[in-house]
Amino acid sequence: MRSRYLTLAVVVPLGAVLLASGCSAGSSDPGGKIVAVGAENEYANVIKQVGGKYVQVSAIMSNPNTDPHTFEASASVARLVSSAQLVVQNGIGYDTFMNTIENAVPSSSRKVVTVQDLLGLPDSTPNPHLWYKPSTMPAVANAVAGDLAALQPAHASFFKAQAAAFVSSLSAWDNAIAAFKAKYAGTPVATTEPVADYMLQAVGADNLTPWALQADIMNGTDPSAQDVATQRSLFTQHKVKVFLYNQQVTDSLTESFISLAQANGIPVVGVYETMPQPGYDYQSWMLAEVQDLQKAVVDNVSSERL
Repeated sequence: MRSRYLTLAVVVPLGAVLLASGCSAGSSDPGGKIVAVGAENEYANVIKQVGGKYVQVSAIMSNPNTDPHTFEASASVARLVSSAQLVVQNGIGYDTFMNTIENAVPSSSRKVVTVQDLLGLPDSTPNPHLWYKPSTMPAVANAVAGDLAALQPAHASFFKAQAAAFVSSLSAWDNAIAAFKAKYAGTPVATTEPVADYMLQAVGADNLTPWALQADIMNGTDPSAQDVATQRSLFTQHKVKVFLYNQQVTDSLTESFISLAQANGIPVVGVYETMPQPGYDYQSWMLAEVQDLQKAVVDNVSSERL
């Protein structure tokens, strides 16, 4: 079965996109703000932090109770994207509906930051959840600052300073990662999907879940019986200290893993693909994820929801 990222419902009716072309990409909103869009709300949050009062930011995917993999772009989304002066999107097949809209309504003045390209990653990159990689958002913030400055040169120094402040504010997350790695490197964990795998790698955790099972669940494919048996043994034989699962996407199989982990006294931690709202910005969200992981390892405490 093909990846559900690659087969993501890019159901934007052509008529809707053509209607959206009536919105001129490159025109500011009536208040003179730069109109910007983040395909995922974590990217929209970074745009807002860098652009401050000079930007009007919208997020396309922001509902933590929905599956981002099966998102369908509507006519209103098409209009929103086509009117944006700045767009930040993930790439790696995660949000291809953005490319569909952008190609249908091209604009030479629209700035588009594709995080995959920003990081120099090939299309074959197996894990698209780039926002869990500690090096991602500093690069995004600086790229956003550069594009905002190009759109409003008079505020270039403001955007540069805001990006620097944002990068500096990530120190609490960076320190939490370093502290966990110093004390608990090699901690064995299990997962359903590779949502937080980049963060797990950063903290030095040892993910024992077979990659094939993670990829199959992510891509909407039934894992092999052998991989499912291996996963179950991680719980029944107490080979892992924590089980992390995609809190936004569960089915009977993942629910069975959660129940098995709980039955064997293994704490369960929910991780998210889109930033939980309200009450979080990108920095506090990422910090909370590391803190929940540490509480699971040290205190055997489950944190299924933020």
